[in-house]
Amino acid sequence: MKEDSVVKVVITDHGYEHINQERKIIEGFGAELAVHACKTEQDVIDCASNADAIICQFAPITRHVIEQLNSCKVIIRYAVGVDNIDVIAASEKGIPVCNVPDYGTEEVALHTVSLILSLVRKLPELQSACRAGKWTYKVAKPIHRLSGQTLGLVGFGRIPRMVARMVEGFNLNILVADPYVQANEIEQLGYTPTTLEELIAQSDIISLHVPLSKKTYHIIDYTMLIKAQKNPYLINTSRGGIVDEQALLRLLDTNILAGVALDVSEKEPIQLDNPLVTHERVMITPHSAWYSEESISALQKSVAEEAVRVLSGNNPLHPVNR
Repeated sequence: MKEDSVVKVVITDHGYEHINQERKIIEGFGAELAVHACKTEQDVIDCASNADAIICQFAPITRHVIEQLNSCKVIIRYAVGVDNIDVIAASEKGIPVCNVPDYGTEEVALHTVSLILSLVRKLPELQSACRAGKWTYKVAKPIHRLSGQTLGLVGFGRIPRMVARMVEGFNLNILVADPYVQANEIEQLGYTPTTLEELIAQSDIISLHVPLSKKTYHIIDYTMLIKAQKNPYLINTSRGGIVDEQALLRLLDTNILAGVALDVSEKEPIQLDNPLVTHERVMITPHSAWYSEESISALQKSVAEEAVRVLSGNNPLHPVNR
């Protein structure tokens, strides 16, 4: 049990230049803020076992950790996904787990569209050719007109909905596969609901937007992607673990996939000996789709406000375990 009545908020880890906003909001509330650089379960237990609120980024908040928490009222992650937190264990202990679902929606959607356009217009190949002194479009043949192509959105939350709105002027056919969204809702927005299998088969461009869980781990594997009939491009700006990277390599090398763009990988940072890094038809960005100066500011402010909201006795704004 806690030895004093001081309200304590612990930031287990973060990767930001400063935590001025968090400190101002949390200490302004009258709580004590402790900032750490936890990497292991034991690190988290040592610094947060008596915390009233935990804010984390990548630190492992596992069942073992949660069982050692004596007074925690909320766990908040600097992210949309909460795959480093054992949400079931937290729920069993009555601890709400919260994310920040809307801080970087525009950024991730725009990054996704940028990757789509870069792949379709083969910008990396053309840039490489220019740098090598080859002033010709022929290095990128064939390039096909974007209008009339089919974009398949796997998942239909905030980000893919914004992607769909952003590409409206390109005259694309848009398929949506999301078992948690009613078909009539998708149809009312002017898009076509379908199954994942049919989406893979009929799309020229496949964009992935699902959270990582036990159900979605490697949901995009060889067995699924071999159904592709139109030599599609595949874009992943969600979580690396939803895609079997070995399947990507196999399908690229057999020309089932025309190209791949990844902002995420199964292991991050991606290892330099990963064959995807040097594959000529793969674009990789360093899990940066979420980033803008404005999104960082919004994220840091939101986690602190959520902590204070719960510690004030109010319901959390964004619990993932309702």
